[in-house]
Amino acid sequence: MHFLQKASELIDWLNENIGSGISWLNLLMIAVVCYDVFTRYFLRKSSIAVQELEWHIFAVIFLLGAAYTLKHDRHVRVDALYNTFSPRTRAWVDFLGSLVFLLPFVVLVIWASFNFVANSFAIAETSPDPGGLPARYLLKACIPIAFFLLMLQGLSMNFRAALVLWGNGGEHDA
Repeated sequence: MHFLQKASELIDWLNENIGSGISWLNLLMIAVVCYDVFTRYFLRKSSIAVQELEWHIFAVIFLLGAAYTLKHDRHVRVDALYNTFSPRTRAWVDFLGSLVFLLPFVVLVIWASFNFVANSFAIAETSPDPGGLPARYLLKACIPIAFFLLMLQGLSMNFRAALVLWGNGGEHDA
């Protein structure tokens, strides 16, 4: 049981630090959007690269922030019933939900994205638009990385639930 606690703490530490680091990209995205709005509406100039940069930054924030979101229990869930459950029942819901839905899904996405990302690297994929950003394969590489981090956080969630159910985990915090 000590191993589960330590593994969960390590995973939580990793995703906390990645999430905190990624959160700073929000400032960069705000700056890029403000620049895009200013140049487009006041200078009457537009740049495809700047527009692509906006959605690239957003994609990185969304993808790499997913595990952080799960760690802090900010993901989408119907809490109407969950909040009324006892800590032990919540632990069962988290354990089984992660085991049956989350973990198989992330494994499937990682597996399915492998060729997608590998092909992108093989052809050194860039934007198909003239003036677009190079190295699109780096953005696509975020997909399996993000789902791997999400898988780790799902395992951490399962470890914590297992500690509540079979160990001495005390109160269950999702």
